[in-house]
Amino acid sequence: MTLEEINALPRTNFVARFAALFEHSPWVVERAAETRPFADVHAGLMAPVLAASEADQLALIRAHPELAGKAAIDKTLTAESALEQASAGLDRLTAEEFARFHALNAAYRAKFDFPFIICVRLTDKSGILAAMESRLGNSREDEIAAAIGQIGDIVRLRLEDL
Repeated sequence: MTLEEINALPRTNFVARFAALFEHSPWVVERAAETRPFADVHAGLMAPVLAASEADQLALIRAHPELAGKAAIDKTLTAESALEQASAGLDRLTAEEFARFHALNAAYRAKFDFPFIICVRLTDKSGILAAMESRLGNSREDEIAAAIGQIGDIVRLRLEDL
């Protein structure tokens, strides 16, 4: 679709078309629909996230699944998340890798009270694990900002897929 077609979509069609870009968080696209016309679709979609309260940002972050976590095991990931995690090999972990992911997920959640977010399509298993270990040393404020930035990357790639 062209920028002009996206800007001209009726609100309901706009929300239906783009809601899956944000994991279990249609509120983002609903808010973005009200700010059209966009000069840039990605920036327009991300603007409500950047303007959101910390509580809303945390709700968006918490809507994401843990990497190689319970939702992956139970096969309850969204189609987008399942494909993204598989692209990084997270559906083919050794027992040792799974244990490491599980331990890092637990440590990260214990420290920050939300899941670790990274755009897995831009890295691999070892890069994800290294980032998890490194980012555990960050402040909560820095991690909220990092998660929002990573969500922006995820949204950009999902948008390109559309």
